[in-house]
Amino acid sequence: MAVERSGGGDPARTIALLWRKPPEPRTVGRKPKVSVDQIVTAALAVADRDGLAAMSMARVAQELGVGTMSLYTHVPGKAELIDLMADAVLQERDLVPEGGWRERVKHYADRTRAVYQRHPWMRDVSMVRPPLGPGLMDGQEFLLAALADSGLEPRQVTTAHVAVEGFVHGAAAAEVDDQQLAATTGETGDSWWGARQVFWDDYFDVERYPTMTTLWNLGAYQTEGTLADTVRTSFDYGLDRLLDGIERGLA
Repeated sequence: MAVERSGGGDPARTIALLWRKPPEPRTVGRKPKVSVDQIVTAALAVADRDGLAAMSMARVAQELGVGTMSLYTHVPGKAELIDLMADAVLQERDLVPEGGWRERVKHYADRTRAVYQRHPWMRDVSMVRPPLGPGLMDGQEFLLAALADSGLEPRQVTTAHVAVEGFVHGAAAAEVDDQQLAATTGETGDSWWGARQVFWDDYFDVERYPTMTTLWNLGAYQTEGTLADTVRTSFDYGLDRLLDGIERGLA
């Protein structure tokens, strides 16, 4: 699984494209075959259907039914296009500032998780150097505003922001990765573990791993419902405990 990194394109050109400023020039004579928005939409279609590894300028041009060179008039290359794609799907969150600060953080987390569910290829995009477009920036403002309303000191707000972002994106990406593994290999998580029963039978040492053994015997690894239910419960539990910790810092 190759990881692409956002923020790798030409800074000035990428930022201008993300904000669509200046607007695409109007030309006299022949109408342009494609627009930036059409290129992004086609790239998303390819990535949603076939994965990010399948997305290339040539493949997007094929999706649009135009020559590859016609894309470069609008988007310099794949690096800039990945930023445009990531920011476009982040705009889908449509965040609504309602409720208390915890409710708003949970709303942010749910909407971000949903983006990964709709666009599994997002797990393959590292946003350590983020695309500075409206999708990302609007989300940052929403989350920071919610945390600021909690009563945290300014430096605590930015620290809590990094912690929440790390949890939400990391957990959402891991969930999608598990789903994609099952889809591409045809082997479910239960089947994978079942095939490794020999480890527990012949290699697992109860004296070396007493805590795991105790938890197993007490039924701590027993789950109810589907795997999706378990993952969702774990996501909610982890986020709640993180927010509990933030809240305790207010005392």
